[in-house]
Amino acid sequence: MDIPTEMQHQAMGYDRAATMFSPDGHLLQVEYAEKTVRLGSSSIGLICKDGVVIAADRRIRDKLIAPESANKIFEIDDHIVATAAGILSDARILIEQAQVLAQQNRVTYDSPIEPIAAIRLLADKKQMFTQYGGARPYGVAILLGGVNKGHAHLYTSDVTGNYFAYKANAIGENDEKIKEILRKDYSEDMTIDEGIKFAMKIFKEILGKNFDLSRFDIGYIKKADEKMVRLHGEELKKYAK
Repeated sequence: MDIPTEMQHQAMGYDRAATMFSPDGHLLQVEYAEKTVRLGSSSIGLICKDGVVIAADRRIRDKLIAPESANKIFEIDDHIVATAAGILSDARILIEQAQVLAQQNRVTYDSPIEPIAAIRLLADKKQMFTQYGGARPYGVAILLGGVNKGHAHLYTSDVTGNYFAYKANAIGENDEKIKEILRKDYSEDMTIDEGIKFAMKIFKEILGKNFDLSRFDIGYIKKADEKMVRLHGEELKKYAK
């Protein structure tokens, strides 16, 4: 009887370290971490004609948790917002490092950091933990949006330390289903308000009867003022009609 390839790799120990390649060229610990990301709650990022917006599902399952303590929208600087899918404690450590870099940039150069510099730092940290032994990979994907010099930017960094710029993207649970909708219906001519409505419409379609406005965090930045605005709870009612 043929043994599945994954079981062969486990039997041979190729999944015991993030630095050990399997014979067919896979880093199995890294691939396991990617599966963790897909277990995380979904987030959607959109570049709009007047800025960038990120919508995140907090997926709070315990009514005893104070909702404001489970935010999934992180402010890296006034003009940069991020969210994550996967192990959020991993994300917190990475985000805090990006926040420090952003403040250092302001002190050193007296100017706001460029969004690509922030995502590059996050990606470099994640890549490091796929290359050195003694530590596991970061089990988190990060979606980062920002505005700089009148231009909106959206980046996604995966577990491996790769990052790419996007017009629209999704991470976490059901990411492929969401991306199919984005490929079909996303328009670069959307305003931020239209983008938020679009994101809520997608979540409503994906979540069905589990859709509840209290689940969501929204962060957006307009090109005009380059300041992050956060929305949640009752503030989202007008976007979910």
